[in-house]
Amino acid sequence: MVICAFSSDRLTQTVACADSVLRQEPAPDQMVIVVDHNDALLADLRERLPRDVEIVPNPDARGLSSARNTAIARSRGEYIVFIDDDAIAHDGWLAHLTAAFADPAVIGAGGHARPLWAQRPPDWFPPEFLWVVGCSYTGLPETGSVRNPLGCNMAFRAELFRRAGAFNPAIGRLGSLPLGCEETEFCLRAARAVPGSRIALVRGAEIDHHVPATRATVRYLLRRCYFEGISKALVRRLADRRSLDTERAYLRQALPARVAASFRQAARGHVAEGVGLITAVVGAVGAAASGYVVGMIVFRIRPPAGVAPPADHRPAEVRAA
Repeated sequence: MVICAFSSDRLTQTVACADSVLRQEPAPDQMVIVVDHNDALLADLRERLPRDVEIVPNPDARGLSSARNTAIARSRGEYIVFIDDDAIAHDGWLAHLTAAFADPAVIGAGGHARPLWAQRPPDWFPPEFLWVVGCSYTGLPETGSVRNPLGCNMAFRAELFRRAGAFNPAIGRLGSLPLGCEETEFCLRAARAVPGSRIALVRGAEIDHHVPATRATVRYLLRRCYFEGISKALVRRLADRRSLDTERAYLRQALPARVAASFRQAARGHVAEGVGLITAVVGAVGAAASGYVVGMIVFRIRPPAGVAPPADHRPAEVRAA
């Protein structure tokens, strides 16, 4: 069981997250909390959580991918489960998530994340863009095979990291900078490493994910979508054209359906709400497209430092095995 933490502002949420996991039945055999370059938070968590919770610093470069790799190297179980530090696990979450591995073809599993808004979400915020705040969005299936799970609620067979390598430190969130797609790139690499495997989305493996008021703004929506476009450009560079099939389906199906529904909403007299939703969709897609174009150009001219073949991203303990 892995929780990665970096912000002292989330101390209370991190403790609540750990408590919700420790209350699972059956309880996890091991919990590792990796603190990303924050000595004060490290000390506070050690003071407030039970001694059998392993609370360790990330000794490598700052970032979520490196923190996760630190936890992978310390994990002893058959499965490695990840939950975000600002999430709360529902009762039965862990049992539902790990039950997916009864199918030998399943190499990874994910559950749903429900938004726990700090304040009422704005009427203009399209539910298709809940991924922006780290939650399950309209258009995401309830169950079935998916390309990758939500990073806040996922599990993988430990053996998979020995076969496919770990998370690529050149990709993903760095502190509060809203980059992403580390799970996407890893799952694409894992699918190549284990042909015929699949990643399952599991009903009942649910968490609540805190959404602060600062993320319920137009500025955050556009900024997050712009950086998501950049992240997708990097994934496209490291994989093949099929790596973005999920995004193409989303653009063809989920977003046109939202625009059509919003037009009908405006026609029924809810003009401000309908127009607000349409404007948000158009602006968000434009921001993501801009980020993607910028990323494709920049990464073609100057490949990002640290990008290397997947095998180089295995933890040191795994490489030495």
